[in-house]
Amino acid sequence: MKPRLFLSRKLPDLAMQRLNEAFDLRFNPEDRALSKKEIMEGVKDAEALICLLTDNIDKEVILSAENLRVISCYSVGFNNVDLEAANERGIAVCNTAGVLTESTADLTWALIMATCRRISESERFLREGRFKAWEPLLMLGQDVHGKTLGILGMGRIGQAVAKRAFGFDMRIIYHNGGWEVGSLPYEAEEVDLDTLLKESDILTLHTPLTPETRHLIGKAQIELMKPTSVLINTARGAIVDEAELIKALKDKRIFGAGFDVYEQEPYLPPELLALDNVVLLPHIGSASIETRTKMGMMAIENALAVLEGRIPLARVN
Repeated sequence: MKPRLFLSRKLPDLAMQRLNEAFDLRFNPEDRALSKKEIMEGVKDAEALICLLTDNIDKEVILSAENLRVISCYSVGFNNVDLEAANERGIAVCNTAGVLTESTADLTWALIMATCRRISESERFLREGRFKAWEPLLMLGQDVHGKTLGILGMGRIGQAVAKRAFGFDMRIIYHNGGWEVGSLPYEAEEVDLDTLLKESDILTLHTPLTPETRHLIGKAQIELMKPTSVLINTARGAIVDEAELIKALKDKRIFGAGFDVYEQEPYLPPELLALDNVVLLPHIGSASIETRTKMGMMAIENALAVLEGRIPLARVN
């Protein structure tokens, strides 16, 4: 008999085909997030769970699944899973680390360009019929080439973002919170956090969300940044104190921001939505057909490996 797997949200077609081949599959057929009660009902008899970052897999959910042996996250992040409860039950927790690196780095650069050159604001201006003629001061933005790119979190994605910066002749500085980076195939300078904030023309965040990094970028940190600087976040929303970010953008304390993630996602404060000097995306860092399919295949392989007594591709506990 095939092992039973519960899937909290439908995946791309090729991944769904593989799931049906390998498992006795139960899944959420609707295009919506499941409630906690629905997740608990789904995992009741399951040996494996593939879940999203938005699914709260807490102790109560874990204890309700007597047969569960593996929680396979369809994401790099796993802060939605109670690791302590999983450890107590001997349940493996896996993620899709590495698969979405390049796509997220691509999107980071899309946000850098869109924010610095006011792309979204310019398009709205044109679509609203306000473009009458070329003007010397129309939609003046910030150059990207030749600037200083600051990277907070020099892991896989941070390094992929840095690699792309060399086509723009940028100086690269980074802060990695004490974690060793190792040798890099390009020139990049490690600095302390204050120096990173003060010297970056573009500051991009790629650190995981932990108790130590929650609100790591707050009022004091934003005040150290240049008035011409741009803040980019494709990591986790709660790394930034959103209320302080809104104040800084309103007061033009920084030039602009580009965000793909939010503190209370999917909720966005109306004050943030009303601002023109911020580019806002709906958490699409990994949203390419190729990458989302690869994520599905990796999540499946992780689950199969645990159930078959093999070492999974990416286990986090």
